[in-house]
Amino acid sequence: MPQLQLHPDRLFPSDSNVRAIARELYASVKDLPIISPHGHTDPSWFANNTPFDNAADLLIKPDHYVFRMLYSQGIKLTDLGVPTADGSATSTDNREIWRLFATNYHLFAATPSRMWLDHVFSEVFGFTDKLDSSTADQYFDAINEQLATPEFLPRALLDRFNIELIATTESALDTLPHHQKIQQDGLGHRVITAYRPDNVVDPDYEGFTDNLAEFGRITGCDISTWAGYLNAHRNRRAYFKSMGATSTDHGHPTARTANLSLSECEALYDIVKQGKATAEQADTFRGQVLTEMAGMCLEDGLVMQLHPGSVRNHNAQLFSQFGRDKGADIPERTEYVRALKPLLDKYGNEPNFTLILFTLDETVYSRELAPLAGHYPCLRLGPPWWFHDSPEGMRRFRQQATETAGIFNTAGFNDDTRAFLSIPARHDVARRMDCVSLAEWVSDHRIGLDEAMTLAYEMAYGLAKRAYKLG
Repeated sequence: MPQLQLHPDRLFPSDSNVRAIARELYASVKDLPIISPHGHTDPSWFANNTPFDNAADLLIKPDHYVFRMLYSQGIKLTDLGVPTADGSATSTDNREIWRLFATNYHLFAATPSRMWLDHVFSEVFGFTDKLDSSTADQYFDAINEQLATPEFLPRALLDRFNIELIATTESALDTLPHHQKIQQDGLGHRVITAYRPDNVVDPDYEGFTDNLAEFGRITGCDISTWAGYLNAHRNRRAYFKSMGATSTDHGHPTARTANLSLSECEALYDIVKQGKATAEQADTFRGQVLTEMAGMCLEDGLVMQLHPGSVRNHNAQLFSQFGRDKGADIPERTEYVRALKPLLDKYGNEPNFTLILFTLDETVYSRELAPLAGHYPCLRLGPPWWFHDSPEGMRRFRQQATETAGIFNTAGFNDDTRAFLSIPARHDVARRMDCVSLAEWVSDHRIGLDEAMTLAYEMAYGLAKRAYKLG
């Protein structure tokens, strides 16, 4: 039977001298608490603290990293039990779903998903045999048996994984009932929310005009006016902050910002709220709201995150059948220097404002993002995101961004995941790769070992905690 073994030196260099330094650095940070300041885990897990249902529901159906690979090889999402948008039939045989996954597990060879999953199988569930068609039932039964135990309840896993803090992400229209319960149960210091207003900011978002009406209803603000619309955001931000939020998150198609006059804003909003905006007007509106959000961050102290550059729902047929977040978001070229200038002209020199920038376009690391973050007091660079959340992506980021932005203009690591059980694996990969970069700099005599130890701590823990204002 092929064995599942996680090599203790995985991802470390083959050069014995550099590897020895990386080992020493990694040993100093591997057991630090996990700060997970941006992610997409379900807050109901922590509010209700009930057992996870089964292996397929936990590890396959919600994880677009997993099912997008299987879909690319011709496996239907309905055969994987992924819920449809209209509630139409999809597979409910979780054992067969798991067998289908196991039979095709070889497709994940050499991918980050394979590293994360193998870590989960070995370190969380204790498997020693590799997953394939012959061990599928063994895995399925053993995982389900363990999930039914108190040790695998969500709150117990927070402790087991040494997660000091985790942030979920909710839309502007979410009334946050789960976070209310989390706070009532005394867990509000560990599980917090983040404000994601895309559905009332993006005129291209499905149901946008209906969303605006609901936005006005739940805030009690008159969203028929530009001033009332902005006040509705202030209302929601204050409520999210009361539920622990320290950040906002914005997933726009571009990094474009705008700084229009009041009359121009009012005229543009009159068009947008009627659902009549052109593509250019929609992009200008998104950009103007980003600048307004930056101003609100100075008012309420929230940190702002911008995740641009993804062509969402590229597969129209899949979107129609299954809805958002089904593995069909594709990166595109993204420009930042001119796009961010209106916002930076207004708020870029404010030391009490923090804007964390992410990218899916690695070509801008050294050309645009690092020079921007290496100058403007408000800017920090988020970690390699989504398609680049990999050992190679982390190495490229450190190589290209550090020379101009340094280390302290970056925001540490965040896992940005729905896959709860993979969080320790993702942070472990990031800690290993940061220690590899540091070890190479030590071996090149660019920094000393003592300084590398300090930087390893910051990259694993301190930077994220400060960037997201977590105490």
